[in-house]
Amino acid sequence: MSKFHCVCGNLIRISGLIPNPDEWKIISDIDFDHFEGLVDAENVYASSTSMFRCRNCGCLWVYWDGFDNPPQLYTPSCPSLARAAQRSYLDKIERRAGSADPLLTL
Repeated sequence: MSKFHCVCGNLIRISGLIPNPDEWKIISDIDFDHFEGLVDAENVYASSTSMFRCRNCGCLWVYWDGFDNPPQLYTPSCPSLARAAQRSYLDKIERRAGSADPLLTL
C-alpha cells in the first residue's frame, strides 16, 4: 500500500480503500469543457488530477504531474510556513533520492 507522511506527521495513504477518503479529484474548467452530453465517468476520472487532503492539518498534496513525480504541497496556514514546509519536504526527497520511491520513506 502506497503512503507518505504529511509535514504534520500524519500518514496519508494513496492506495488501499476505494473510494479513498483522503483523495479528491480536481479538473480544470478547460478540461471539463471538453466533455459534452452524457459522459463516461471513467473518462472524466482519467482527465482529473489526484489531490490528497490531510485529515490532521488540512494540507493539500496535489499530484499535478502524476504519481511518478512528487506532489505539490498547499497549506491552509500562512505562506511563509507553507514555503518552509515545502522546502523541508523537498529536502527529505533529495536526501532519499537513492531509494526506489522516496515518498514512501518520508
